Amino acid sequence: MNKEKRDYYLYRILEIIPGFLTWGTLLFAIGISIFNPLLGIYIAIAFDLYWILRVTYLMLFLIISWFRYRKTIKTEWWPYLQKNYNNWQEYTHLIFLPTAGEPFEVVDETFKNLSHINYDPKKMIIVLAGEEGFKDQFQVIADKIVSKYENIFQKILVTIHPLGLPGELRGKGSNTYHAGHETKKYVDANNFDYKKIIVSTFDIDTVTHPDYFAYLTHKFLSHKDPYHTSFQPLAFYHNNIWESDPITRVVANSTTFWLLTDLARPDRLFTFSSHSMSWQALVDVGFWTNNIVSEDSRIFLQCFIKYDGNYRTEPMYVPVSMNTVYIGNFWRGLKNQYKQMRRWAWGVEHFPYMVWNFSKNKKIPFAKKLIYIWNQTEGVYSWATAPLIILILGQLPLFVAELNNTNSVLTQNAPLVLQTLMTSGMTGLFLIAIMSVVVLPPIPEKNKHKHFKIVYYSLMLLQWAIFPITMIVFGSIPAVDAQTRLMLGKYMGFFITEKKR
Repeated sequence: MNKEKRDYYLYRILEIIPGFLTWGTLLFAIGISIFNPLLGIYIAIAFDLYWILRVTYLMLFLIISWFRYRKTIKTEWWPYLQKNYNNWQEYTHLIFLPTAGEPFEVVDETFKNLSHINYDPKKMIIVLAGEEGFKDQFQVIADKIVSKYENIFQKILVTIHPLGLPGELRGKGSNTYHAGHETKKYVDANNFDYKKIIVSTFDIDTVTHPDYFAYLTHKFLSHKDPYHTSFQPLAFYHNNIWESDPITRVVANSTTFWLLTDLARPDRLFTFSSHSMSWQALVDVGFWTNNIVSEDSRIFLQCFIKYDGNYRTEPMYVPVSMNTVYIGNFWRGLKNQYKQMRRWAWGVEHFPYMVWNFSKNKKIPFAKKLIYIWNQTEGVYSWATAPLIILILGQLPLFVAELNNTNSVLTQNAPLVLQTLMTSGMTGLFLIAIMSVVVLPPIPEKNKHKHFKIVYYSLMLLQWAIFPITMIVFGSIPAVDAQTRLMLGKYMGFFITEKKR
């Protein structure tokens, strides 16, 4: 067997491992419930105790991040930056906005936001990156955007990603990869200093906090090693939160608060969706990967491997806001929500990439390798299995024991014990529900009515009652779906989430 074929099979084994662990766990839970229900009940109680401890542990990080977030957004970073950094004007912000068929209203809203933030727009270069597959529509939009905003920003670059380039997967990664190379031509032609360009890549519907770039510049200039660091903001999905249905709101907010816990743990923090970094680092790794789905988090691993483990993600406690998947049709929104969560769960493709490349790089400290591989493996494993284990072991052993007329103190008391444990575990959910209401944007004018304001906010609080369902339907199941596809070699393409203003 030649080396190329051997490497292929070794890599395929790594791709199989996450799905194998997940399916092995789920089948074990079902099997033990059927063939030894008493042992299944013991395992259920033990797992629920573990889950309560885990939730409590995560709540501590959530609270830490929450207070950091509240403190950060109360600071006026634009005056602070101008007062404390004499060299801030030496730096240019380069902002990538990849598009794929979004309407003018979505693109225009993003540019309008960027033109009104608390920062000098003449220090900003915007790259509007279109797809050849939408060329006719995109060109019209790009012309209108350039005409409307070209005098506000330092420069608006327009790129069009060609169709059918060899070795590419059509999606955001290949679009930004092409846009990055096109932008490099402009940067080099105008003799920019690579070390004085700060890059941000956003989804096209991203609306930044007014002080995002002032805060980012402060973080970059005050960091001891900004050229080996990515900067990760908090992701809200508030652009259309009041118009969205309760299911998509809960799923979107769940993502926000999961990221909020990770911000307090930078040792396990990857880049996600919108993020910022040095142009020098981006050029060093050859831009975003153009043949995968999860390019937003892969860019961190590219840098981590390139710099022999000397790379990290720095939390930014300011938010950027994007759309939920709701576009006016409930059932279509749910379908899009499932596909979006499956796309995010496809981040499991990082596991084989990490193991493969870590094994070849002897300069990365072994402890760092172990931490990142463990965090990635445990994260995708828990995402797929934990809610289903709670469901299976919380119901099936009791059902089988009853069918078998198994009568014991354990079987009689198990339902109450499990219910008590799960109720205790939901304490953290109440805290998240309160926080999610506190951070809501103002009710849109068209929805405002003094007699219904309390009703709107009450519904936003009560909607969290469906979280146990969404945790399974839009959490575990799409994660199992993604891992199964990777295990079977049924590789996913990039699903473009529909966006509407």
